[in-house]
Amino acid sequence: MSKEHAMRTRLIHGDKHEMNPFGSLQMPIFQTSTYQFESTKQGADRFAGKEPGYIYARLGSPSTTQIEEKLAILENTECAVATSSGMGAISSGTIPFLQKGDRLVADKALYGCTFELFSQQLPKWGIDVEFIDFADLSAVRKALRKKTKMTYCETIANPTMKVVDLEKICKIAHDKNPDCICVVDNTFATGLICKPHDLGADIVVHSATKYLNGHGDIIAGFVCCDSKYYPQVLTNGLKNITGSVPAPLNAFLLNRGLKTLPLRMKAHCENAMKVAKWLEENKDIEAVYYPGLKSHPQYKTAKKELAMTGGMIAFEPKTAKIAEKMMNNVKLCTLAVSLGDCETLIEHPGSMTHSTYTEEEMIDAGFNKKLIRLSVGLEDPDDIIADLDQALKAALKK
Repeated sequence: MSKEHAMRTRLIHGDKHEMNPFGSLQMPIFQTSTYQFESTKQGADRFAGKEPGYIYARLGSPSTTQIEEKLAILENTECAVATSSGMGAISSGTIPFLQKGDRLVADKALYGCTFELFSQQLPKWGIDVEFIDFADLSAVRKALRKKTKMTYCETIANPTMKVVDLEKICKIAHDKNPDCICVVDNTFATGLICKPHDLGADIVVHSATKYLNGHGDIIAGFVCCDSKYYPQVLTNGLKNITGSVPAPLNAFLLNRGLKTLPLRMKAHCENAMKVAKWLEENKDIEAVYYPGLKSHPQYKTAKKELAMTGGMIAFEPKTAKIAEKMMNNVKLCTLAVSLGDCETLIEHPGSMTHSTYTEEEMIDAGFNKKLIRLSVGLEDPDDIIADLDQALKAALKK
């Protein structure tokens, strides 16, 4: 596809080449683990990287090539590597570049499993990890005084909805150490809302389980980067360390999801804005965190950095008990973790997705046991609001 075409066109058609020999409208599912060589020389040349082509599904297949090409288009990177989960992407996009004695500086507010990987596992391998508030640029400068190999943050932080100034953070990191690798998790935003690579990030990771797929029926991930980092991600990250290879059927379904991503994201954002405004006006809700609201602490940064304001909301009723009762009383919304599905999902980070944090670590990262995380779906927004309203009223009854 030509770069002159709009993003929604390119996500439907992708790049046209000879991977589909029979001309079917949809890319077939290549349900195979290995690929035949025409000769031993061809096999040797492919293993040596002298000839393009497929060898073994852990190193790529036509099923994954198409979605990798589309993610590189979406994130404006030279390459992308598909993985079988978001954590597969995070591990493949970070661990290959770190070794004993290296230093990683990460934001305090992260997805719970990412926080556990960085706080519990990396130190066991002799990697120095420091967590700071990336919204505080003075703290970023201070933390990066020591030679830092990698920085890590999220475009819209999970679960606090904090929006950090990626352009400034990447510039500070690269000024302090040109070899510092800036990694950004862009799951909440997707490349439609923000392109971290354009703002200076070296590696962009995704849980494709969420918005990129959009239908709650697969688990997958992506690492997006330029060719400088691609061999390490593919060979060491995916092939040797994680083995996190997506199944052909999952790649097929993910390709289907990408075709409707622009339409879905627009609707998610519109619905979320309406729900967030209702929550903010409700006297029984103490705080609402949504990048599209002027009350958001980083509203100006969000306006500068985000093309749309996302489909994720965090909010706090007056007590943790009310929060628990409210979640137990939803009828239309679904009490479940994950996000980015057609259905509206509601969950409790403190006891679910972020239970890897201690209570003290939660407070330090900017959230508490009152916080509710809402992934606003594609239902009619008035129906979502009506359900939240009745659930809150039920929770407030003695």
